[in-house]
Amino acid sequence: MYSGLVHAHSGLRWIALILLLAAVVTAISKWQGRSGYTDGNRKLYLFTLISVHTQLILGLILLFISPKVNFSLMSDKLYRFYSVEHTTGMLIAIVLITIGYSRSKRASDAITKQRLVGIFYGLGLLLILASIPWPFRIVGANWF
Repeated sequence: MYSGLVHAHSGLRWIALILLLAAVVTAISKWQGRSGYTDGNRKLYLFTLISVHTQLILGLILLFISPKVNFSLMSDKLYRFYSVEHTTGMLIAIVLITIGYSRSKRASDAITKQRLVGIFYGLGLLLILASIPWPFRIVGANWF
């Protein structure tokens, strides 16, 4: 069960990252180009939100069953990364993305909607990229 969840969490990260990158690029280009807010934009931003929340659910399950999480061994880089750094960074990123989506829904004009999504999703993307255990990092994991 653990191995399957790790592979699902690792594999689905690519879908979440692609959607998040597409959402940020779309929002910023529409914001700068003063374009309208279409139903396609809304769906892209919603699917991005759903994908990061799915990752959150898988990540929280892994937080409780993973042998890499041990809160009593903070001096070890691997345990500290998965117990604190990865978890905190991802939670903050998902909160930012959720705030961006919620605030953009309530915004009255298209430019404000695009600006809110671009800023909040962009900040979330940066935090996610910094919090992923990339293979080239000391505490890295596999690509999939």
